[in-house]
Amino acid sequence: MSSYPTVEDLRLVDAVARHGSLGAAARELLVSQPSASQRLAALERRVGTSLFDRDTTGARPTAAGREFCDQAAHVLDHLGSIVERTLSAAQSRTVSVGAFPSIAGTLFAALDVLLDDVVVQPEVDHGPRLLERVERGALDAAFTGIARQVPIPRGLVVTEVGRHDLVVLLPDGAPPPGTGRRPYAGQTVVYCPLDLSADALHRRLTELGAQARPGATAEAAVRTARERRCAVVVPDMVARWYAAPGDRTVPAPARGRVTLSMVTRSPAPQILLDALPGLRERLREGNTHARP
Repeated sequence: MSSYPTVEDLRLVDAVARHGSLGAAARELLVSQPSASQRLAALERRVGTSLFDRDTTGARPTAAGREFCDQAAHVLDHLGSIVERTLSAAQSRTVSVGAFPSIAGTLFAALDVLLDDVVVQPEVDHGPRLLERVERGALDAAFTGIARQVPIPRGLVVTEVGRHDLVVLLPDGAPPPGTGRRPYAGQTVVYCPLDLSADALHRRLTELGAQARPGATAEAAVRTARERRCAVVVPDMVARWYAAPGDRTVPAPARGRVTLSMVTRSPAPQILLDALPGLRERLREGNTHARP
């Protein structure tokens, strides 16, 4: 087609299909029958095929016409809801929030409770991508563990949410670290520090004799450790999120602390700032109703 069909074209085709009569369609649309006939003929020329078989008994859609009618009805239905959807969006409060995979489940569950009358539009991605989207205005906020470790674009604001020390979580049945300079000799140790310290932590665990294995996410790291009955190095909040009977925690073999931050444009959304005290508490303790 040389141009898109107009809304009037779609309404005409839809009316003819429903009434089976060009005259009845013209009366519904408050136009003359000759005018409706001319418009339909012009549309068929632009489409390049006949949409209706017309005779003295009425108008019946051709195979092409049935497809056109179906699509026209679909488009008109969407057009009819535009105003309603627009008003609904204007009347509701929304906030778009990004989080990296390891904290997404706990974070979004907490925000759902804390922002009860606000629609949270969630996005899950890795820290650098989330920061880019906040800078472009595609996200209102990003929760990340790397804000203190990477350059932050000008105009963005970093609000600290919490600092969490690394610990060693020993699931039930996992051997404790030994003594001496290589306390993890012969042991598998899984790790997931939630920031950019993973490579340094891997080297330190290897120096201590461990067969170090990275966890894909915090939850995956803990579940892997349970399956293998081995130690896992995670921030203390993660150890609490996924705690189970029989677990023990001991100090991490390498000092480390992850700083969880909220990154926004300036000024930060007030609804998120107001939610921070409750969010800090919930992230610190996790969801006590959901343990593996």
